[in-house]
Amino acid sequence: MTTSSAASKVLARHEDIRAEQEQLYQQLHQHPELSHQEHRTARTVAEELRKAGFEVHAGVGGTGVVGVLHNGDGPSVLLRADMDALPIRESTDLPYASTATSTDSDGNEVPVMHACGHDVHVACLLGAGRLLADSRDVWRGTLIALFQPAEEAGDGARGMVDDGLAGIVPGVDVALAQHVMPLPAGWVGTGAGPVLSAADSMRVTVHGRGAHGSMPHAAVDPVVLAAMIVVRLQTVVAREVPPTETSVLTVGSIQAGTKSNVIPDSAQLLLNLRTYSDSTRERMLEAVRRIVVAECQASGSPREPEFELFDRFPLTDNEPAATERVAAAFAAFFGDRATVLPQQSASEDFSDIPNALGVPYTYWCVGGVDAETYRRAERAGRVAQDVPVNHSARFAPVMQPTLSTGTQALVVGALAWLAG
Repeated sequence: MTTSSAASKVLARHEDIRAEQEQLYQQLHQHPELSHQEHRTARTVAEELRKAGFEVHAGVGGTGVVGVLHNGDGPSVLLRADMDALPIRESTDLPYASTATSTDSDGNEVPVMHACGHDVHVACLLGAGRLLADSRDVWRGTLIALFQPAEEAGDGARGMVDDGLAGIVPGVDVALAQHVMPLPAGWVGTGAGPVLSAADSMRVTVHGRGAHGSMPHAAVDPVVLAAMIVVRLQTVVAREVPPTETSVLTVGSIQAGTKSNVIPDSAQLLLNLRTYSDSTRERMLEAVRRIVVAECQASGSPREPEFELFDRFPLTDNEPAATERVAAAFAAFFGDRATVLPQQSASEDFSDIPNALGVPYTYWCVGGVDAETYRRAERAGRVAQDVPVNHSARFAPVMQPTLSTGTQALVVGALAWLAG
């Protein structure tokens, strides 16, 4: 049986669960939870998986949930969805908009919103899992539905790995994942090679010597030092990275001083780097350190600068053979709605899972914007202005055909192995 014919048989039952899936999605959207706090979501996921007949492992890596469905001899396919939300106050005007609040890791009360579409991912994977569980006569092998916490924190995937994931899911043949993006709904795309960037955030502290603002000759001014560092860092991408390689270096924050007439003792810079190869990643990190140290020396800084890396995300580098297999299945099922995914500057931690398990993977994206709205913005040259992106307070994927497309994509992707 071909992948397309198997998928058509499985998805013939999709209409039967559509209303329940939409209701579940709205509940997830109304009750978002921050990274490492996905307790309600995890309970819902575990309950739905058990009802569908999965063997359920809860509490993996904190709040992670893994469902395993054995269906005879055959390949083992892992499908992953992330569950966490963001500290953002929703302004979508949806009838099921979130009004939730929570306490963040610093003890502050913050609004919470599914501003990145992880509620879509959960609803789609639960739907796909249920449909495949109800159609076991169509496929053979093992289906693993993995629901990951704390993607936004960048440590949820590693947490599940460190908590013994390999022992729960031995013998995985391929890992698959998807993400909803501000692209036309109904569209699905993947591509081989690097599709999502690696990300590194860095906290840099430089030291000076404080003094009265009227006596700068008695100071080593860390504000001027920080300003020179910011200017010099602009040359890293422009002059040290080959023009054929994509990379981004952003200085997102400078903090120094408390009063206009006081030269402070130190300044702090927050940097973010995005790269698509390990060599470029290391080259840029080294360039940052070299420039900061040199500028501190040029300014006569009395102490060495301090560097702290945090919020690090791995490169998402789609394995060519697995990607080709999924792309062919998508083309056969979706027709001209399947396309090639261009490189995205966003970052993900999904690849930590297949990398740790030593298995190939591919990662694709589905659109979530009303197609006519997107086309109208595109014709006017206003996509960036008129289409809310992930992490925006106005990010609101249209429920359909987004849920249907995401569910179909997971079923088709899994059956590219399981239907063989």
